[in-house]
Amino acid sequence: MQTIYVHPLPVRIWHWINAVGFVVLIVTGIQIRYVGQVSLMPFRTAVNLHNWTGFVLIANFFVWLVFYVFTDKIRVYHPELNPAKHFRDSFRQLQYYGYGIFKGEPNPHHVSAYRKFNALQSISYQIVMLLLVPIQFYTGLVLWDANRFSATVEFLGGLRVVDTIHVLIFIAFVFFLFIHVYLATLGRTPTAHIKAMFTGYEELEEEPGQGGGRRMQQAD
Repeated sequence: MQTIYVHPLPVRIWHWINAVGFVVLIVTGIQIRYVGQVSLMPFRTAVNLHNWTGFVLIANFFVWLVFYVFTDKIRVYHPELNPAKHFRDSFRQLQYYGYGIFKGEPNPHHVSAYRKFNALQSISYQIVMLLLVPIQFYTGLVLWDANRFSATVEFLGGLRVVDTIHVLIFIAFVFFLFIHVYLATLGRTPTAHIKAMFTGYEELEEEPGQGGGRRMQQAD
């Protein structure tokens, strides 16, 4: 058994603030969207909690962005410089998730401090963090104060369009959350990756008959 430090403290703090915040946004968003049909909390409470949580997560996002931009840890998000190799690695990862894992095959991705994401995670997390999250935050700001952002509302075609974009990304994040939690259970033990996001250390286990290769799936 070997341990490797892959989650720096700023990343762990950002992750758990983000995780709790997203759950709050989902719950309050459902209450706001389905007022009269869902009674999780008073409507005004849901709106206020949704807005303030959104502001916290926007600030938290910039903490994440500054940390990765100004440290060499940004390398963990970089896809392979060789597009053909990245495509092959992605295909192998898909095969592993699709049926290899159910047959007990080893994970084709081997974690290291600068390669904690497999090929699929690398590109999907970049899409989420650098495209979907900023769009969601901005549409949320627009809906929070439509008068102040009236130019954006008009440019996008009205509040209904802005709201639709916000809700569609919200739905995508709900699915992403379920997938994310599922992947987090695919470590050496069902709780290994979750524990690592508290301690920073991942446990690596050598695969019998794999020439010392390690079976490793990193969820964050």
